[in-house]
Amino acid sequence: MQYRTLGRTGVQVSALGLGAMNFGAIGRTTQEEATAIVDAALDAGINLIDTADMYGQGESEEMVGKAIAGRRDDIVLATKAGMPMGDERNHRGGSRRWLVTALENSLRRLGVDHVDLYQIHRWDPATSDEETLSALTDLQRAGKVRHFGSSTYPAYRIVQGQWAAREHGLSRYVTEQPSYSILQRGVESHVLPVTEEYGMGVLVWSPLASGWLSGAVRRGQAVTTSRSTLAPERFDLSLPANQARLDAVERLAAVADGAGLTLIQLALGFVTAHPAVTSALIGPRTRDHLRSQLAAADIVLSADVLDAVDAVVAPGTDLAAHEKFDTPPALLDSALRRRRGAEARGGEVRGTEGVGS
Repeated sequence: MQYRTLGRTGVQVSALGLGAMNFGAIGRTTQEEATAIVDAALDAGINLIDTADMYGQGESEEMVGKAIAGRRDDIVLATKAGMPMGDERNHRGGSRRWLVTALENSLRRLGVDHVDLYQIHRWDPATSDEETLSALTDLQRAGKVRHFGSSTYPAYRIVQGQWAAREHGLSRYVTEQPSYSILQRGVESHVLPVTEEYGMGVLVWSPLASGWLSGAVRRGQAVTTSRSTLAPERFDLSLPANQARLDAVERLAAVADGAGLTLIQLALGFVTAHPAVTSALIGPRTRDHLRSQLAAADIVLSADVLDAVDAVVAPGTDLAAHEKFDTPPALLDSALRRRRGAEARGGEVRGTEGVGS
């Protein structure tokens, strides 16, 4: 196992981290299975475990807590908050009111008195950066959080967060957790350059592209991954975007074969080769899944192989841009792109002469 420094924190983490989203109902993983996965991961040298409060509405955190009992100090433990926890409107987001409560709940479920990395799961446009950073800074000073970071933030929000921390004399985000894989390379053009500029650690989620790069999705065979059951539209081969992904997978499989690698080794070796990436988070449902992914722990891809990958999916390209979670809100909500006066007058404005002048 390779180890890398997490940004500028001085904390050493394994190049592969264990993501626990599949622990519990989401991955249909029992406590016994989750503990066995954690045992095998730690034995293989993984020292980073990442979970979130919303994974199974707290179930993943509870299972992680039981699995790591008695060996907490050997683990870099990360969790996240900000996604909805039930229907109550204030049980979500980045407000001080919620983050203080959410962290206490996470610590209780995990059975620990602090987490090493506390991450805001998604940017909350309803809450100011100062509000969120102030709350996180106070939690850090109270000893309940060692460091904190962001997850799936657009590049401009990462920059804004760094500026706000400096402007208000607060601690800053030291990590970012983006989605990154051979099939989703958009972060190479904006997010990763920004994280490098600010010396942030990067923990990559979905490096196997939700199973597309696991070897389980190939032309001529039925798609039977667990993710295809949860989100069938992402694997519907009648859709052009999914056909493009399948074409890329077939070409990537040939690249892997030519290099004497599995598709999983190629996929994980690719993301960990980027100089901005600290660790790739793998999310096995079974010990067999874990074993197949651990085979990539010491993989270093040659320049020729990386060039061959670039020839299949160009740098900075997302093959499924519609599945991105860091899209600026104004691109998703037309009302945010239109002045209120124009919206109110409707056709009157559209019919005005000289609009293009």
